Amino acid sequence: MKNNLHVFLGATVADAAARPLHWVYDQKKLLTYIKGKNDFTFLKKNRSPFYNIKTGKVSGYNDVGQVMFKTLIEGHDNIEQRFKKNILKNFGPGSKYWKNLKLRKKYKKVRNWRSLIQGPWIHQNIIESIKNIRSNKKITGGAKVNESDGYCAALPYFLYGHSHKEIEKIIKTVTVSKISIKYALSKYHILDLALKGVKNPISEFEKKFNKSSYFKSVTKEIRKVKKMRSSSHSKAVKKLGMACSYPGTFNSSIHSILNSKNYKSAVIKTIKAGGCNCSRVNFIGAYFAALKGYKSIPKSWIKKTDAAYRILRQN
Repeated sequence: MKNNLHVFLGATVADAAARPLHWVYDQKKLLTYIKGKNDFTFLKKNRSPFYNIKTGKVSGYNDVGQVMFKTLIEGHDNIEQRFKKNILKNFGPGSKYWKNLKLRKKYKKVRNWRSLIQGPWIHQNIIESIKNIRSNKKITGGAKVNESDGYCAALPYFLYGHSHKEIEKIIKTVTVSKISIKYALSKYHILDLALKGVKNPISEFEKKFNKSSYFKSVTKEIRKVKKMRSSSHSKAVKKLGMACSYPGTFNSSIHSILNSKNYKSAVIKTIKAGGCNCSRVNFIGAYFAALKGYKSIPKSWIKKTDAAYRILRQN
């Protein structure tokens, strides 16, 4: 596909596949949901305990990438400013995300929350970004959490060949967390190596940046994950991190990649491990698509993904 957009397609399809089981942290419940199934992607019945959207749609993680992709389709001038405007349109006042913000705030205050939000869940980074965009701040990214929104937002932009300095500017429209920026850039370096045909991009990244003062902490985490390679993925994720935050979400993604032969098995393995599967598969799906190409993404999964059509049209 043009501009290596099959990589973004890989992330998008993986996100939609995992979405009905997003944020299921109770392993016992998760096992009952997938019992007797070899393939539990695109479950018809939503099982996320936090929000409910139609199967085939993507989570808020991938959706910010869709907003960037839309921005790029519209043109390549003033991308950063138009991206901010499109963030407001998609997530801000008047959107389905924004309508659910009051319920989201209520959830934060209630101890044993039992109600599902009907519609998409707006992320903390996006809430902060909207506030900062509306206040005309120069750097608009959220600062409260260390999560994957920045990586997801800049993924299509990265695929159009922009420099890492330019990519960092886009990441900062969504997050200014130093940890989030570092791990997002690490993912892009790994994806770049995969696209260049490197046989083992993760080991090559580790080797290349082992003495880098900036990426030293990331290569250290990769070595830690490698020591746990023989552990079952679900057990490893419990130790490395089931939640949305870095470095856990990165480390658990790396473990899935190291213990999987292909796109499909890696995504299924990640869903089975529970927790914030969507943040992890946005990297895992992109990785295997970059490494093994468009054909590595199951055709039947592509057909089930609502956002896939727009990406395929750019071929």
